[in-house]
Amino acid sequence: MAPAKNNLAEDISARELVISRVVSAPRELVFKMMSEPEHVAKWWGPNGFSTSVEKMDFRVGGQWKHVMHGSDGTDYPNQSTFTEIVKNERICYSHIGGKEDSPCKDFIWTFEDAGPGKTKITMRILFETPSVRDSMVKDFGILDGGNQTLARLDDYLAAAHNKPFVISRVFKAKRSLVFKVWTQQTHLVKWFGPKGFTMRIGTLDLKPGGTFHYCLKTPQGQDVWGKWYFRDVVQDRRITFVSTFSDASGGLTRHPFAPDWPRELLTVSTFEDHPEGTLLTINWTTMNATETEQKTFDAGHDSMRGGWGGTFSVLEEYLAGF
Repeated sequence: MAPAKNNLAEDISARELVISRVVSAPRELVFKMMSEPEHVAKWWGPNGFSTSVEKMDFRVGGQWKHVMHGSDGTDYPNQSTFTEIVKNERICYSHIGGKEDSPCKDFIWTFEDAGPGKTKITMRILFETPSVRDSMVKDFGILDGGNQTLARLDDYLAAAHNKPFVISRVFKAKRSLVFKVWTQQTHLVKWFGPKGFTMRIGTLDLKPGGTFHYCLKTPQGQDVWGKWYFRDVVQDRRITFVSTFSDASGGLTRHPFAPDWPRELLTVSTFEDHPEGTLLTINWTTMNATETEQKTFDAGHDSMRGGWGGTFSVLEEYLAGF
């Protein structure tokens, strides 16, 4: 009987794709973010995608219906049935329908402790045949898409696990215009920065993997360099990037006035329709921060509110000119 079992294992191995990532969050929190629709909708899918969850009946035999919205406007409906659920350990489901018959048939997610406050997430996807699996990797980029999805979950977990700084304002302008002046270099150099600051230099490459390297001049004439590393861009809706202080050569540096400030901040900017125009929300979360850095960040919320409030006021004045 042993050879038959070995052959079965080899068959499954040849047809499956395995993607893993260790995240800085406890297993219970990771499982929660994977099993509750209000959270899944905020991180599910590769870079550039957003997701609407129509139904998520999280139990064995329950249905999960969701639509993934591509950056080009294409919708990808999906329907699955949960086949096994072990709390905080394992979630399995079978894909049963969508825009077209999917070659991805069975999904297995496992969650393992990976040290204090860390979890190893493993996603296994089983395809009909080895050739279908290879084609999905080569022609459709499913491996990259899976890694990007886990990275977005990692970012979302960081925001949930650490105390974020959140600030919003309604601008009396269309969402497309607010997004445009926030993401085009010719506009950013004219308004970005706290009140009294001016942008001396700005180089922008707006795409996942791209950067925005800039220099602000303070009212006292001092240069302050910064850099954004873009992770996700959804036209007119969302920008996700890692924000750091920098130098003229584009390196990563410490805050010039606060040495205990976190070196990296995850920034999520969202743009939503509002009866009076556009609701812009900035969500800042620390990344890989020490205990001292996290305390410095938490204590600086009032100062950040003042800085971002001034920046929003400059943007408001700039938008009024259109």
